[in-house]
Amino acid sequence: MAIGTALSEPPKIHRFPQSRYIDSVRWLPPISALDRLAVVAVFDSDSGTSSIETLSFTQNPENLTPQSQWDSPSRVSSLTTLSIQPQVPGAAATFAGSIHVLLSMQWSLHRLNRSFSVPEKALHEGSISCVDVMDSGVECVTVGEDGRVNLVSLGESELSCRRIYDSSGLVSFDSVKWASPSEFATGGYGLGLQWWDQRKPGGAVSQFKGDW
Repeated sequence: MAIGTALSEPPKIHRFPQSRYIDSVRWLPPISALDRLAVVAVFDSDSGTSSIETLSFTQNPENLTPQSQWDSPSRVSSLTTLSIQPQVPGAAATFAGSIHVLLSMQWSLHRLNRSFSVPEKALHEGSISCVDVMDSGVECVTVGEDGRVNLVSLGESELSCRRIYDSSGLVSFDSVKWASPSEFATGGYGLGLQWWDQRKPGGAVSQFKGDW
């Protein structure tokens, strides 16, 4: 389903029935005024397989066309995309604990070419709850139910990892979002929000608690 938002009229809903579970959907940068790209994480319960696909959406004629597919080794738990970095369209995290930075062809966002990956349990013990990629595409941050916060940096041919925090399972993080090249925020059940600054190592620099 795609929703076109125009301020002068109510949103128009386009429905595209699918035969598989849709775990996550994100928009990619538009390649033209009439053609938009979506990246979709899907799970096939019959075969037990997961994949990430790029789909081209056009309104006239109304159509959703598959463009490329990347097979994930595990079901996707979190998916994020970038709006200004065409060669690094996004990153995916899995329930098994692996992270995959997706790469596209230099000449086309339609085609997912390959990925740089961090294997299971190298970052987290169990599922990765959320991953977010910096706008520059060179670094992403991950959080998990195990209470760990990790940074993953993209080099020329590999990923390097650095642990920012480990609560040893005393707390659980569910979401994370970059705020600047050195700062990000995290959230978790009953914990409120935490503000992190890489220039001030050792843990969160601020904690925002509230009864929401």
